[in-house]
Amino acid sequence: MRFEGIVEKFPGLCVAEGVVHGLSIGGKSEDLERLRMEIVGRIRSSYTLENVKDDPGFRAYRDFFWGVGVDPTKTRPASEALVRRVLAGKSLPVINAAVDAYNLASASNGVPIAAFDDNLLCGVLTMRFARDGETFLGIGMEKRAVLKTNQVVIADEGDRIVAIYPYRDSDDTRVTSSTRDIRLVSCGVPGVSRSKVLDAYRSCADYMKRYCGGSSDDPSLYP
Repeated sequence: MRFEGIVEKFPGLCVAEGVVHGLSIGGKSEDLERLRMEIVGRIRSSYTLENVKDDPGFRAYRDFFWGVGVDPTKTRPASEALVRRVLAGKSLPVINAAVDAYNLASASNGVPIAAFDDNLLCGVLTMRFARDGETFLGIGMEKRAVLKTNQVVIADEGDRIVAIYPYRDSDDTRVTSSTRDIRLVSCGVPGVSRSKVLDAYRSCADYMKRYCGGSSDDPSLYP
């Protein structure tokens, strides 16, 4: 991961990045459903809708969002959005085993995790500020959003934006049942420890290997 002007403005920001290889991605499984229920129970015993905003980790992501001009009461950091969904009595999304695994890792660890089909990426990823007039089509979006220059994005070497950090991944590089290699990025912000970011990556990679097979690289921690 390269950084352009981000670490200078947000000292303490870090990411853990690596690839999980050779996956065979299926749908629902009883084992994955048991993990889902375990994590849902853990979340409900740890938070309420009233106090989740006061958790130091979620507060750090909220502060980062305010720092880039995004209102976190309207656009939730990804991990907090999943936790709030559970606390509101809703079920977590069921997409496929790999997507479900990284959503569960994100909710369980309180750290947003970006995941891309590695074979659809071009080269090294760069975190930078969006440029005036750039657009982005994220997963689940009906039309392209025009980005603001204070928004933090991740782009590949083709200068294609593949994520708004740490909120939404691109539809172009989304993980599907035919994906075989996944690039994972565990997303840290100032106030979230490097060890927590690394633990979230390892948890996610372990879940993927458990339910989809394959092997994983040792993650790199940047910067």
